[in-house]
Amino acid sequence: MPRTTNDNIGLPPAWLLPRGVIVLLGTAGLIVTVAGIKSFAEIVAPVMLALMLTVAVHPLPDWLRSKGMPRILALIVALITVYAVVFALVGSLVVSISQLADLLPTYTDEFNDLVANAKDALQAGGVHPDQVNNMLADVDSTKVFGFVEDLVKGFLGKITNLVFIVTLLLFMAVDGMSYSPRLESLRQSRADIASAVSSFATGTRRYLVVTTVFGLIVAVLDTAALWALGVPLPLLWGALSFITNYIPNIGFVLGLIPPALLGLLEGGPELMLAVIAVYCVLNVVIQSVIQPKFVGDAVGLSVTLTFLSLIFWTWVLGPLGAILAVPLTLMAKAFLVDIDPATRWADIFLNSKPPADQT
Repeated sequence: MPRTTNDNIGLPPAWLLPRGVIVLLGTAGLIVTVAGIKSFAEIVAPVMLALMLTVAVHPLPDWLRSKGMPRILALIVALITVYAVVFALVGSLVVSISQLADLLPTYTDEFNDLVANAKDALQAGGVHPDQVNNMLADVDSTKVFGFVEDLVKGFLGKITNLVFIVTLLLFMAVDGMSYSPRLESLRQSRADIASAVSSFATGTRRYLVVTTVFGLIVAVLDTAALWALGVPLPLLWGALSFITNYIPNIGFVLGLIPPALLGLLEGGPELMLAVIAVYCVLNVVIQSVIQPKFVGDAVGLSVTLTFLSLIFWTWVLGPLGAILAVPLTLMAKAFLVDIDPATRWADIFLNSKPPADQT
């Protein structure tokens, strides 16, 4: 909203509208924007993923060009690197999930035995048999495994977005080759905007690097531990640990549930408890104690804001929103707070450290 100035009389700038009205109008505009994004989540989410991958890989072609590599060749090397990582991860997930779909029906007897034991335990605890039957009427191996298979098919159906992401990534990477000179040109005329954009890109890369490194550490340790315990498909659960590491706060729990349940079917409660214990020792220490320190230093977002961003972006964009919650929040912060000196005061409450500790 434009402001009038009172420089001739030495007074601070005066807003044309009352500050409360401006806040209400801004809030209304934000709600409409979020509703629009949510309506087109199937398109917006892959676009955001492609953007984050472009931001992450951007320094690589610049570095290659500084070593004397031709511009087009540097771009090709960067794209091949990103494509190789994406296809390797997706390919391993597709193969492993297909194996899981074939493996689950072999546990029908074990599943039925667990349900029968649960019924006996409830009846022994004084629950009436009719109540027990009503409680567990829908717990049937056919229904449960069918539900899992539907999830698998739904996931595999989402792979069709990969073609869109790969194509969009190519176009973004080509445009990204001119990002540095464009930013320098912008810095000459609109230094605040250039600084906000640069801060977003730098924070996103730091977050992705830190999270990827810790994700690889967790994935390797989890895979080795599950293999040693005899849990089927340890590579799948290791890949799942890697992916869920990008989900702040609750990623550890999401990565634990499937192998723990499969451990229950494979070896009973003892194996399930062993899986839970291993994950608690490895993942809680790494993901909940060590990693947040590095992530907080890298992105400068408070723990509360990180958790709220997870809930918000998951609601708006779905599963990809959970994975991209922190980068998307950094983008929103850059364009809503950092871009305008009049709104930077909000950073005091959004940052992970108080102002005195940010020096």
